[in-house]
Amino acid sequence: MSQQEIKIDWLENMAFKAHVDGHEIILDATEAVGGENRGPRPKPLAMVALAGCTGMDVVSILKKMRVNVEGFSVRVIGTITEEHPKIYSGMHVIYEFRGRNLPMDKLEKAVQLSEERYCGISATFRKAMEISSEIRII
Repeated sequence: MSQQEIKIDWLENMAFKAHVDGHEIILDATEAVGGENRGPRPKPLAMVALAGCTGMDVVSILKKMRVNVEGFSVRVIGTITEEHPKIYSGMHVIYEFRGRNLPMDKLEKAVQLSEERYCGISATFRKAMEISSEIRII
């Protein structure tokens, strides 16, 4: 079993600097709660992690399948509960592909392999909430 580690350092007010894989990300809150809006809030970064993980899988799988995609985006819509602690009760992933004559069967296979076998973020989140998805060709 391996481990990963990140570190965040408090800057001031509600701002923190996160150190991740040799990169820095500023996290902050809105002005309404004492922040200065210098960076994203932590909670949406969970959706970024999911989109990035599955997106990288899908690109890699499609490359191996020799599917030529001209453009690709992953959108994630998270549903947050009203009561504290406000948690994600579900996430919906939208895979948007751009290109000509894209084979839907291969797009579906790449997404399925990511969601069910390769994306560790998706596997972790599925233990806590419902995750749904759809594929769109633009």
